[in-house]
Amino acid sequence: MFFQLDAALAALPELRPRTREVVQCLLPGPVTLLLPNPARRFPLACGTEPDRIGLRVPALDAALEPLAAAGWPVLQSSANRAGGPDARRIEDVEPGVLAGADLVLDAGELPGTPSTVVDFSAWEEGGTFEVVREGALPLEAVVACLR
Repeated sequence: MFFQLDAALAALPELRPRTREVVQCLLPGPVTLLLPNPARRFPLACGTEPDRIGLRVPALDAALEPLAAAGWPVLQSSANRAGGPDARRIEDVEPGVLAGADLVLDAGELPGTPSTVVDFSAWEEGGTFEVVREGALPLEAVVACLR
């Protein structure tokens, strides 16, 4: 997760033009983009798929604006396993997920809706994408950026 779009784009210089345009249209926002990662950057964040990376740049409200000073990404996992229930509180996180974390920050119960996850790893070559998880960003907003 980056807190500035420019820093995210600088960290992924291999993004090709069509993919870069989509990134600039959708981020910052309530979406996680799965993108090609031919240089295999940030291997700890990629897990078993080093050729693909998830990129998140949230829109920061006034209370979170100080995070914009973070010049380097925060590498983190979701607080739930893929397909599992969303964790809004520390108590909702599976013990196995917590045990694998180097640092856990408790901000109390979190509001809102999880991010929409969209796989654009085949966008540059085939012009296809897949919504992996519907969330806070409606599909119509994703499609609007592709025009």
